[in-house]
Amino acid sequence: MEEKLQVGIITKTHGIKGQVKVFPTTNSMDRFLDLDYVLLDTGFELKKLHIKSVNFFKNQVILGFKEINNINEIEKYRGKSLWIYKEDAIPLDEDEYYIGDLIGLKVITDTNMELGELVDVLETGANDVYIVKTKDEKEVLLPAIKDCIKDVDLDNGTMLVHIMKGLM
Repeated sequence: MEEKLQVGIITKTHGIKGQVKVFPTTNSMDRFLDLDYVLLDTGFELKKLHIKSVNFFKNQVILGFKEINNINEIEKYRGKSLWIYKEDAIPLDEDEYYIGDLIGLKVITDTNMELGELVDVLETGANDVYIVKTKDEKEVLLPAIKDCIKDVDLDNGTMLVHIMKGLM
């Protein structure tokens, strides 16, 4: 399981005072209003940046940081990820999971057949779709609905699924 969660990616600078536009990778852009700091992945280390200002523009968040005061200090971090520690994340509801915790789970059918490994999650409007890679390198798409996903056991690294008619 991941101890950090990605909340955004710096897309470009905003103005000359070191602010950046961030593409959010979290479900709620308002999430940034409650954060005191983020961890910037510089490529070499995680640099703690305290949030000074939060604004919204279209589908992006504009962040200002206490440690950065001009465009030259932040320009080199374009395309870099922003992270938070999991303990600072919004608590999940029952039957909700962080995508990073699901990736790598062994997927087993309710007929006790090992289907493969969960390799990615597609976030769609209606429900998420789990991408499972089988042993013969094929992909199976499973809707993240109760009729299909019967149990997720993060402690044992497994997901129990029911293969609905027409999925394979």
